[in-house]
Formats: sequence, structure tokens, C-alpha cells
Amino acid sequence: MNRTLQTKSPALWQHPVQLIGAALVGLYFLWCAWDPSQWHLIDGANLLIHEAGHLFFRPLGEFMMIAGGSLFQVIMPAIFVGYFIRRKIFYSAAMVLFWVGESILNVSVYAADSLALQLPLIGGPDTIHDWNYMLGQLGMLKATPKIAGFIRLLGTLVMVCALVWAIKSALKNDAAEEEPTFAQPQDEWWTK
Repeated sequence: MNRTLQTKSPALWQHPVQLIGAALVGLYFLWCAWDPSQWHLIDGANLLIHEAGHLFFRPLGEFMMIAGGSLFQVIMPAIFVGYFIRRKIFYSAAMVLFWVGESILNVSVYAADSLALQLPLIGGPDTIHDWNYMLGQLGMLKATPKIAGFIRLLGTLVMVCALVWAIKSALKNDAAEEEPTFAQPQDEWWTK
């Protein structure tokens, strides 16, 4: 009786597309972290979400309305991360976590500008600069470089964690990630 020893291929080769995707996306977002003041493709989406955040937080008062732009810009992609975690699609969660980190970096650029006021604002030159207003209200304008530096560090760390998590998820053989199931209706109501 001739038995052939069956071995699983190394985990490295089980999800090469995911691994390559994680590496490429990781390189792109780490490049974003290297110089966050440059405009990146995803910044257009961040800007739209930021502006929507002002409207969303408006009922909570002036300070929260102004803070809401930066908050919503980070909260929105974090909601998608939570969605993928809940569905146990960890690779996708890790990939979206890059967006969270980049959004935080984007906020750090805005915060860093709270003294110089050089960034072009959507409403023109008479528009309130969110971070100048918030740090001014909190009496923390002098701490702008430290606050912006901390926010930038946080965004970079989130992206490094996203890279590690994405690679780990790509290397892991997780059948639940490969074939997600979708909820099906209990009866065929559409054929009635």
C-alpha cells in the first residue's frame, strides 16, 4: 500500500493576493505617513466626511459641531472596521484600518496648522479654522506642535498595526474569511 504524505502548503502561499495587497497598501499608507501634508487620493473622501461631521454634530453645540468634522472623519472608517470585525472578516478590517490611520494623520495636519492658518478652507478666508478654535477655547494653542505631533504619531501607529494585522490575516488560513455567508430570506416572498 503506497501512501502519499499530504502536507499543507506553507501559509505564505495560501493567500498571495492578500499578502501582496497588504504589502502594497501598507507601502502606500506608510508613504502617506512619511509626509502627511501632501494631498493623497483618499483625502478627498476624508474632506467630504469631515464636512458632513460638522452637520452631524451640530445639535451638540458649537464646540462639538466644530470638533465633529475631525471626529467624524475618524469615526466613519472606524465603523467599517467594526463592521468587518463583527463579520469576522479580519483581513478586510485590517485593510480599512489603514484608512483610519490616514484619517488621523490628516487630522494631525489640520491641527498643526492651528497657529499658522495656512491651509485653504472650504468656506474661504473668513471661515473658522476648526483646530484654532478648539485649541483656543481649551487654552492650548501654545501646545499645538505637541498635540499635532501626538496625533501624527497615533495615526502612524494605527497604520503600522494595520499593516501587521493585514499581513497576519493574509498568512492565516481562515475559511470564514474566504467564503463569507450572506443572510438569506426565510421564505421566497419575492416570488409570491
